[in-house]
Amino acid sequence: RTWRLTEKVYELISKNVRLPDGSPVRIVVAPEIVYGPRSGALARAYYATQGVSANIWIARSWCYSDELMSACQGIGSSEWQQAAYGLNQTDRPGAVWLKAFTAAMDEKKRPIFSIYSPDLEDETKPLNDFVSGRLLRFARCATAVAMIRGKNYLNIGSVSMGIIGSDARRNIMLDYLGMGTCNFDMAGIRGRLNAGFYDHEEADRAFEFFKKSFTFDFGTGKRPRPADELIRESSRIALIVRDLMIGNPRLADPAVAKKQGFTANVEYSQGYNAIAAGTQGQRQWTDYNPNFDMAESILNSSFDWNGYRAPMVIATENDSKNGIGMLIANLLSGGAAQLFADIRTNWTPASIKKATGVDVSKICPNGIVDKRNSGAGALDYAVDIFKLCKKQKLTVQQAVDIIRNNAALQKKLIADATKATHYMAAALTYFPGDGLSSHYRSPGGIPLTSYRYNVVGEQLTCSVIEGDTIELPKKVADHISRVTDSTWPETYWTPRGMSSFEYMDRIGPNHDGNSFGLLGADFITFNAMLRIPVDMHNVEAGDIFRPTIWNRFGNDDFRVCDYLGPIYA
Repeated sequence: RTWRLTEKVYELISKNVRLPDGSPVRIVVAPEIVYGPRSGALARAYYATQGVSANIWIARSWCYSDELMSACQGIGSSEWQQAAYGLNQTDRPGAVWLKAFTAAMDEKKRPIFSIYSPDLEDETKPLNDFVSGRLLRFARCATAVAMIRGKNYLNIGSVSMGIIGSDARRNIMLDYLGMGTCNFDMAGIRGRLNAGFYDHEEADRAFEFFKKSFTFDFGTGKRPRPADELIRESSRIALIVRDLMIGNPRLADPAVAKKQGFTANVEYSQGYNAIAAGTQGQRQWTDYNPNFDMAESILNSSFDWNGYRAPMVIATENDSKNGIGMLIANLLSGGAAQLFADIRTNWTPASIKKATGVDVSKICPNGIVDKRNSGAGALDYAVDIFKLCKKQKLTVQQAVDIIRNNAALQKKLIADATKATHYMAAALTYFPGDGLSSHYRSPGGIPLTSYRYNVVGEQLTCSVIEGDTIELPKKVADHISRVTDSTWPETYWTPRGMSSFEYMDRIGPNHDGNSFGLLGADFITFNAMLRIPVDMHNVEAGDIFRPTIWNRFGNDDFRVCDYLGPIYA
């Protein structure tokens, strides 16, 4: 029966948890049931050979919990994420084991997530919704932790316009996330452009894709660059940013280099093993060169000139604290594209009525936050991916998985997003070197989670608020766009359970990240895994899932995170 219970958990995770590229997580099972020091040691040795990064203990009966824990050191290193599921049934003491085991883990300062059904379970039936939900939340978050560890954040350029978020704090990235940081001067991008160090055939495909797929407004009057040259340059920049992050073996191929007229270079072709990156852009680069808006908007999207693919994570203005949030949300959402935004303006219903004469109090009684950036927003946010799937009450993970496995939906997503997006001439006041900004208006009614990572001294904290996009009357949306910047993508959003002013007042910096779906509970679990306190959230108490040691500290997130310290420090 223990094996059958294990099989249910195995099937649940293997069918529902995916990496951003759509591949399933890899699951291994101990070679025999673990019930004491000897069998625990066998499991530990096997797991070490398999590269395990998280572990779920499954029990329907009793075993010698403290001896097991002591012998195995939690089955793995102190960096492994741990959960324990004890069966709630009367004939076997799974719950007794669970409480004894979590007490042992607490005493040894090994945080562990405890999973126990509020109702008696029937072993002849599938896992109930409560147990399944907690197992999947743990698995999603533990997978995200493992995916990030050992990767790099790539700073392309440095600090943008004195924005503190652009200051990538190396030790904080390392201690809290297990990430490295790399730097590439923007002069290197100009060098690659001048030397032709990119795949010219792919650059031509990218140019044709943009020309065929989008409408353009190149503005009026004299511009720094001819229209086609601007599109070509922006396309090449997109290729170069991608190559810097993940590498491109064609750049090391002497035959390709000879044919295309550049010098092959094995070192430069490898990239920086970057799972996320940011581009400084303003001001030094954009004073003389096209901005990164077109590059960032397409790289952050779930498609490009090669078709549908996993989105990348590129932070505007090299705001690394926003970049790591986008990365985490991308992983927690099962691979959804992420929206970088300025927290531009708070509009109350009263201020909207005063400015436009339109009463929107029934549409957004709590007000709205105007979220837009300079034109680098992921193009997926021109579309409602939930309506695209034509199914009700989908989680974002389910929606992403449906689209990922349906070629017709992928084509429709690309067609709808490209049709709704207009690339607009960059405002020369901001960008003297020219550029193209993606402009679209996000549909209303989309559940959307906003998040932000903050640094206070040497501590990392997280803010996460769930809400919804708002479909404003055209007169209102047009007015807000006109008095702000009509060339930039716009998303009107209202938080749940608080006013837009309260969000604007309490959120830390000038940028936040945004994800399709409701991810607040996942963020709280993920941050607990890495001992990052959550300073603001609107998640219901019943959905909060943290290790048992939090109970020993009265669920004071800051106190327990301070006591445990960053996991990699």
